[in-house]
Amino acid sequence: MNRRQAITSMAVAASAARAQADVREQLRRELQRTQPDYVAYVPGHWDGSTNDSLNEHFLVFDGPDDSMMAVWTQAAGGRGARQHNRIRFARSTDEGVTWSTPVLVAGPEHQSDPKPMASWAFPLVSRRGRIYVLYNRNDGQKAWIQMHTGRMAGVYSDDLGRTWSEEQEIPMPASPYDDPEGKVPPEWIVWQLPMRDLKGNWFVGYSRWLHPARARWKKVENWTQIESVCEFMRFENVDEHPDPRALRIRYSAWGDRALRVPYYRDPLLSVAQEPSIERLPDHSLFCVMRTNSGCIWYSTSRDDGENWTNPRVLLRRDHGDPILQPVGCCPIYRLADGRYILLHHNNRGDIAARPEATHGPRYPAFVALGEFRPGADQPLWFSDSKVLFNSEGTGVDGTKEGPGNRVQTGVGLYTSFTTRKGNNVLWHPDRKFFLLGKKITPGFLRDLKVPHR
Repeated sequence: MNRRQAITSMAVAASAARAQADVREQLRRELQRTQPDYVAYVPGHWDGSTNDSLNEHFLVFDGPDDSMMAVWTQAAGGRGARQHNRIRFARSTDEGVTWSTPVLVAGPEHQSDPKPMASWAFPLVSRRGRIYVLYNRNDGQKAWIQMHTGRMAGVYSDDLGRTWSEEQEIPMPASPYDDPEGKVPPEWIVWQLPMRDLKGNWFVGYSRWLHPARARWKKVENWTQIESVCEFMRFENVDEHPDPRALRIRYSAWGDRALRVPYYRDPLLSVAQEPSIERLPDHSLFCVMRTNSGCIWYSTSRDDGENWTNPRVLLRRDHGDPILQPVGCCPIYRLADGRYILLHHNNRGDIAARPEATHGPRYPAFVALGEFRPGADQPLWFSDSKVLFNSEGTGVDGTKEGPGNRVQTGVGLYTSFTTRKGNNVLWHPDRKFFLLGKKITPGFLRDLKVPHR
């Protein structure tokens, strides 16, 4: 190398170092936008170059050894990149303050890895300590959306997530909403942590999209118009440690008994997704779901999820105002003190845009406080809503969303919740990038008043 080449090489290296420093500083600033109390994962770059720019469906759960564990869906991310998902796992032994280096549980390690895509994982922990992780495995086919389309598959770990079994496919029954030719797998997503039912089995709701041949609308202008319903599954033998393929699953509110909610432009078409369930003090179940009607809907079950009431609009109180929501996440969580919080975005979605864009805006994220009202028509009543955090329409790269600049600005999406040692923490993928935790403190909730009548 001559002197000129050496000088050029040094200049290029210095420029690259400055660019890396600029990226680190930008991430440091954006990391604080939602004022997190815990930081579980910070990607290396927003442009996909570090193979970790998209992180979502962040489910934090209790490990069998009293540690905290997490699974989530990750992809390389970056503008224009196809979403080729994988499942990651990490563990914390200090109540979420620090987290282990994530390990790959399933799916492709990188964009060119030929392994099938794995998405939307959820855990099942046995009483003897086995950790199952189940997910949607896509083999390249799609109905409406490829990353929704797939067969159920799963792995397990008997050593606290250090090693994982070989993947096994888990049979799903043929549904009246599936491809009538039986060629394309179903479209379905479990998005929240399963809960123990009254008999000790694991129970969870999931979104199911109708195959185009089964849907009322055969063509749509955006994914918000794809026909969908909410169903439920119950895992009855997890504590017996079967192989994943031998997990015994029983379904409810399934097929023609699934929960349906009218689409605001065509009431015979259902858009009901992302069921979130909590148990009430009278042992009934309360389920909220996102819809394309401009507000949240709910259903209840008095027999532990076997049968559900027809869905209804969620109100602040009996005869009160509906709680507004675009087609975006709106989970409900029980606090350590027995009250509830509802996370939502407090707007009805953009109904003016064409093509339809009722899935946003997804910022700010609001919290409403909920309390049980025995004897009321709607068993949970809610306070006014309060801003929890706000992206202000800014991506992690510091740019504002707008015409010609599509950046992820959603907050309060694909969350989970823990109440360990009385500490209420909302775990969230900030703009589907940072994986963070936010304490929900008594001080934050103090000015939220739930009506009594």
